[in-house]
Amino acid sequence: MYQVLLVDDEPLVHHHLRTISDWGIHGFELCGEAYEGETALRMIEWNRPHIVILDVSMPGINGVELNRTIRERYPFAKTIMLSSYDDYDYVRECLKNGAVDYLLKHRLDAAQLMGVLKKAVQEMEEREAEHRLLPAGPSDMRELIVQALRGKTESAIELETYSRQNGLYAGAVCFAAAAMQISSFLLLTESRSDVETNRLMKQAVDLMQQSLGGDMSQRTAAYVENGRIAVVFAFQERSEQAAASEAERLMSHLRHSLELFMNLKCTYAVGHICSSLSRLEASYRTAERALDAAPALQPAGLHSERVSLTIEEQKQLLLTVENLDGEGVKEVIASVFDGLRKQPIHSPSVQLIVRELLSASEKAIRKWLPLADEGEENGVLPPRDDVGQIGSVDELEQWLLSYYAELLNRLKLQRAAGHHSRHVSQAILLILEKYHSYITLELAAGAIGLNPSYLSRIFKEETGMTFSEYLNRVRIDASRKLLESRRYSVKQVSVQVGFSTYNYFFKVFKERTGMTPQAYVQRVRPGNSVK
Repeated sequence: MYQVLLVDDEPLVHHHLRTISDWGIHGFELCGEAYEGETALRMIEWNRPHIVILDVSMPGINGVELNRTIRERYPFAKTIMLSSYDDYDYVRECLKNGAVDYLLKHRLDAAQLMGVLKKAVQEMEEREAEHRLLPAGPSDMRELIVQALRGKTESAIELETYSRQNGLYAGAVCFAAAAMQISSFLLLTESRSDVETNRLMKQAVDLMQQSLGGDMSQRTAAYVENGRIAVVFAFQERSEQAAASEAERLMSHLRHSLELFMNLKCTYAVGHICSSLSRLEASYRTAERALDAAPALQPAGLHSERVSLTIEEQKQLLLTVENLDGEGVKEVIASVFDGLRKQPIHSPSVQLIVRELLSASEKAIRKWLPLADEGEENGVLPPRDDVGQIGSVDELEQWLLSYYAELLNRLKLQRAAGHHSRHVSQAILLILEKYHSYITLELAAGAIGLNPSYLSRIFKEETGMTFSEYLNRVRIDASRKLLESRRYSVKQVSVQVGFSTYNYFFKVFKERTGMTPQAYVQRVRPGNSVK
């Protein structure tokens, strides 16, 4: 039986249509009657009629507006318009919005009504025939869901038809869509091939579906893009509060499963409860907006996102790495993250800028550790796969600081390596770590556990320089790089590389390079003023 809903504000019209013919003989059944638009919409949600007969002129929402709303919200329902007036504008507007036909009340008889009802059935059958070959496989069903969530009206209609034909979401009275996001997806998959990335996401979707009970007919997980997975829930209970609570509980369970079995940190959001599959898109958009909202919102216009480091930031980072300046590296990274803290970790701004920070570290490795092989590098620096376990921007910043700390430590070890004894290598490492602050032979000897005189002797024997000479060489080399960067004055550089007085820096610089700091600046930066 095809279910028909009658909507008209005149009781006599209701009586006339109820008694005009034996509906059941023709395969139709009146499933409800409404006298105004708002009630009609609630009854459509509740009864899911195949056909709606509605009056053009009604108080409140008139028939033309109601017809348009039904087409937008309930595309599965066919509409037939009734009117007492043969108004061409009304006819055109109603037919444009999908009405099967436009009937005049004073001319209506049983044959005409049943003829139009059968015409509506024919249009429904033709539409279903177009989609009769809809895929029955899980992957195709998921693609249908994704397209519907993206707002494609045709896909929403196909999803309605497919679910009805295949018994999916049977008995459901309300629905909800949720969005799950792998926090550091772009960073995690940067070095993976498309095949490897697709395999990762298939494993994640399969795990989520299994955690949902495996049955796709009531709960369905589907991959959208860029590490985002949609979940569709169908509920057979009418309590929106109970449905929302259950969806929240299940999404929390899914997040825990992904972290436990795949080491993937994720965030999620659940959209509002809706009454039909055709309205899932709005529910999913609600979830996406909540998921992508910044942790601490700023007024519009006060914050503009960027997706790359500035040239100056890249130069400064490489300079601090070359100078083994751990504090300088921390300052650069902190400055970069100051503009990222108010964004979700999965945002393109965060992911792409962190990509560039890691790219800078790779440049440093190629330049200053050219002989390192991949296996050795991975054995020292934190594995890149670790980013999959990071769930916040603050955690990502701490991971980067650890990454760069390990890189600096490795560079120091490489520079201290050679034919030196263990004790001399330790002393060189201390110089490389502390040159920009206060360090003396006595402090180094105390840290290593040697007598200062003994350390002084073996240091000179193995390096050909005294401890102070080696320290000054490291400081002057660092100062030259800082002067070449064009970021600091001569006096600022003297402080940054650890000299206690400018005069002593001036003296040592000239001894090591054969020119004054000012002359060096003029040579490498002609035309610049010197301070």
